[in-house]
Amino acid sequence: MEMTAIRLFSLTSKINQVKGTYFGRLRHFLDVIDPRTLFTSEKTLAQSIQLLDDFKNGKLPPDITNKQLWEAQKIKQAIIHPDTGEKVFMPFRMSGFVPFGAPVVTGLLLPNPTLLQTVFWQWLNQSHNACVNYANRNATKATPLNRFVLGYVGAVSSAVSIAVGLNILIKKSSTFSPAKKLLIQRFVPFPAVAMASTCNILLMRYSELFEGIEVFDSTDKVIGTSKIAAKKALLETAITRMIMPAPILLIPPAVMAMLEKTHFLQRYPKAHLPLNALVCTLAFGGALPLAIALFPQISKVKPSTLEPEICSATNESHLFYNKGL
Repeated sequence: MEMTAIRLFSLTSKINQVKGTYFGRLRHFLDVIDPRTLFTSEKTLAQSIQLLDDFKNGKLPPDITNKQLWEAQKIKQAIIHPDTGEKVFMPFRMSGFVPFGAPVVTGLLLPNPTLLQTVFWQWLNQSHNACVNYANRNATKATPLNRFVLGYVGAVSSAVSIAVGLNILIKKSSTFSPAKKLLIQRFVPFPAVAMASTCNILLMRYSELFEGIEVFDSTDKVIGTSKIAAKKALLETAITRMIMPAPILLIPPAVMAMLEKTHFLQRYPKAHLPLNALVCTLAFGGALPLAIALFPQISKVKPSTLEPEICSATNESHLFYNKGL
């Protein structure tokens, strides 16, 4: 029991450290998006969950190390939704966001796209984003299906409208030379995706503002349902979604514009697409953890800033809520 208590203190202290600073959260989310967890077997997942349950209940075998506990924690967090306790479908996990999303980003950044290509890749991107948003939402309250459909339609409509509208304006502009028009067109996906992604998350989770989300104490006891916490969660997630596309959709066009001037691509033009895909994937993989680490997934809030009935229901200095991803 003494060793279990020591491990409990050690693990809890580390978790608090990891989630308490930006770089700590960055380390945490690097684990969450680690694509290697996509290959976790059902047996390993079950063993990880059981190990964490034994740890929580003070029944941990004496030969289990902190490293094994951290690995179990990493596997569970990457696969299991913290509210529902159910597995997240593989393409919609945060660990699958880069592997499944990188081809879409590459398509968004194809040089000189046709109108049909613009519509298709914006539609595909927002379809994937909508499913990821829904799969990683705060699920303490049920989300109506019509809310998901509304968010999806709104996001796709805004993305396609902005992207197509900007492309038409650029092509009709007499201010820019043909070369400048092609260069500017490469950066069109960013405002389209940033606005649409924000619209997506706001529309899909708008009902949380009316219903609230659960807030809980340090022992995971639910204290109440808060609309104020829901507003904070939605704002933090919207900011993340607005910032996330910036490096993903701005860096690759700039890099590719420089690489296209090199002798290599001029001599081997067929290497353009795989090189573009590589640059997009690297930018995506680097930007994702930097963006989602801006705010902790499990955020803390002072009870005094919440509804009076919640404030009066606890003596703790801080309460917590699942922001969602």
